[in-house]
Amino acid sequence: MSKRLTALGFGAVALAASFFASAQEITLRAANAFQEGTYFARNFERFIKKVNEEGKGLVQINYVGGPKAIPTFELANALRSGVVDVANTAAAFTTSVVPEAIAINYTHMTMAEMRRSGVFDVYDKLYQDKGLHYFARTGEGVRYYIYSTRRIDRADLAGIKLRSNPIYREFFQKLNAGVVQIAPGEVYTALERGVVEGYGWPLIGIFDFGWQEKTKFRLEPGFYDIELGAVFNLNTWRKLTAQQRQFLEKQGAWLEAQNADMAAKDAPAELKRQQEAGIHVVKLDDAQAKLFLKTAYDAAWNALVAASPVNGPKLRELMAPKN
Repeated sequence: MSKRLTALGFGAVALAASFFASAQEITLRAANAFQEGTYFARNFERFIKKVNEEGKGLVQINYVGGPKAIPTFELANALRSGVVDVANTAAAFTTSVVPEAIAINYTHMTMAEMRRSGVFDVYDKLYQDKGLHYFARTGEGVRYYIYSTRRIDRADLAGIKLRSNPIYREFFQKLNAGVVQIAPGEVYTALERGVVEGYGWPLIGIFDFGWQEKTKFRLEPGFYDIELGAVFNLNTWRKLTAQQRQFLEKQGAWLEAQNADMAAKDAPAELKRQQEAGIHVVKLDDAQAKLFLKTAYDAAWNALVAASPVNGPKLRELMAPKN
């Protein structure tokens, strides 16, 4: 009888321990602004896999997928309203909620430099004011370019229609281009039908969408810096235990450490791949290149300050390139 009671006692302890562990584990719902498996989705997907492998009993992530689950330009509002807890997105897709988000594209500071200098805290406060928390950067160190179906050889795009987004819309307009905002998944069809004759996009990623089939030229120099980030719903983040936040922050640091290595490794391979696909490089001459880049940064920061007269000037002082 005593042996049976002892066994029951051990069973009760084990059951209680199991219940306690279960009570401490949280499952987060995650989404991606980019199609699953594509270049800009993969770093976040690695993060999810690592969290689920190492966070058993503490944190798990239920990944609902990319734009088919939640359309790219609706993701910021889905985050803020708590439809999802965390998402891999980009500042360009977040401006409807945080207008100043794209400041991160207009700086030469790395994420590590932003964190060390305290600039990141200023930046994240703007997210927190809107019910979000910028958790970790999932991509940086890659420039944007203009890709086109027709040759461009000067800093004037009059008569050319380009796919745009909030990051470089003002810049393209200053170059006299016609701009059309189109989600990435719709660009191929837009090129095919002549809705646009080119697009802005980072150096890496066009093959994920098959755009190389419709692209003939890449204009240099590159401009701005890519930004992808994992963003939390702020209420979700605050409800996590200290242990859960500490665990996730460790995974976030690992995630950010991948960025520089990925950019350094993948950029040369992408250049070669584009060349082999028949995409010709057009380099502006020195005078036109200087005008091109000056227009890029002046247009970006002037527009941001106009859109956010209180926060814009402060961000410009902290983040804008000094030369």
